[in-house]
Amino acid sequence: MSLSSLYTELILEHSRNCENKRNLECATCTKRGYNPSCGDDITIELMMEEGKVIDAAFSGDGCAISQASTSMMIDLIKGRTSEEVQKLVQIFLGMIKKEIEKEEDLDLLEEAIAFQNISNMPARVKCAVLAWHTLIQAIEELNPQS
Repeated sequence: MSLSSLYTELILEHSRNCENKRNLECATCTKRGYNPSCGDDITIELMMEEGKVIDAAFSGDGCAISQASTSMMIDLIKGRTSEEVQKLVQIFLGMIKKEIEKEEDLDLLEEAIAFQNISNMPARVKCAVLAWHTLIQAIEELNPQS
């Protein structure tokens, strides 16, 4: 099986995964992201304590790419500090723009590296980055000095 086939399978698996798609009862921050060009609409909920993501979840509807990207992102950020989350977002967005290609940086993205070649499908880039942009907005609202 090729690497791109594995990535496609991983994306499909996460798009159907309901573990992270739920309401977070004790959310300390909620942020909605909407892509009017395709209709992807997600709401990210974070439970933060002392600058750390204790739990995260999302709700909403969208294509398999947006749902999978959101699910992978949530798996990645749980237990991380705001600073670590911001760095991961920068790496992910840099990877999408093909500005970051160093393997040791990309390894930090874990399963989210499956979106490395999404820029080859320009119409799908916004789907993949919606949750990440929404997350950084939420973190910046929680920490305005960042």
